Amino acid sequence: MKKIVKTLVTVVVIALLITLASSIVITKENEYSLVRQFGKIDHVVSEAGISFKLPFIESVDTLPKQILLYDLSPSDVITGDKKTMICDSYILWAITDPTKFAQTLNCSISNAESRLDAIVYNSTKNIISSTKQDDVISGRDGELSAAIINNIGTSLDQYGIELISFEIKKLDLPADNKEAVYERMISERDNIAATFTAEGNSEAQKIRNTTDMEVTVLLSEAEKDAAILIAEGEAEYMKILSEAYNDESKQDFYSFVRSLDALKISMQGSNKTVMLSADSPIAQIFYGK
Repeated sequence: MKKIVKTLVTVVVIALLITLASSIVITKENEYSLVRQFGKIDHVVSEAGISFKLPFIESVDTLPKQILLYDLSPSDVITGDKKTMICDSYILWAITDPTKFAQTLNCSISNAESRLDAIVYNSTKNIISSTKQDDVISGRDGELSAAIINNIGTSLDQYGIELISFEIKKLDLPADNKEAVYERMISERDNIAATFTAEGNSEAQKIRNTTDMEVTVLLSEAEKDAAILIAEGEAEYMKILSEAYNDESKQDFYSFVRSLDALKISMQGSNKTVMLSADSPIAQIFYGK
């Protein structure tokens, strides 16, 4: 009898332990716990710690709470000018509404990645199809990423998903036409550079012409002012001479000096001999009147 009782007690204790174990829900820091009752979600535990559920009636599914990385497969996209490019990218995403996620994607990460792959690819295709190849190659990855995310908008809300970031690892040309495109781009950049150089030279020539004209005007005005000053000076000089040699004695001396100056000017070169007639004004210097 005692053996039977002991066995019953052991069975009861084991049953209680199993029941207790099945009623405990341990939620980690980086996960959600979805408590289901007969397959239907009853509530979600989003805070880390220990909680309880009804044993044998309620079950628990877990979903990741942290940011997840999904590497998209490289895919062909067509630019706005009908050129093919290869886009290699990845996304960062997270589950924001575990209830919607469970209801729409059956708690499957792979289902979510498949849906993300399609939505992100369609958005990438739409944005790049409205962008010229030259702009894509020019390295505006940040602008493309922002445009792609904006194009997706709130379409992922229905799945309880948030797209945190879209990053392009490589946006390249197919190997068969990469070299031709690069050569065309170099030629176009050379043409643009040549245009800017020609415009710069033209503008420089205009500035030089304007400056030369201004210098010519200034020199002309300066020469005119100088000529006026010289004329005024000579007039003043002649006035002073006229006043200085106003009487007859001074006039004779002035004529004597001027005759000497004229004689000096005429005696140029190595021959210092001057032949003058007796009635020459210069000869009169040496004869009295």
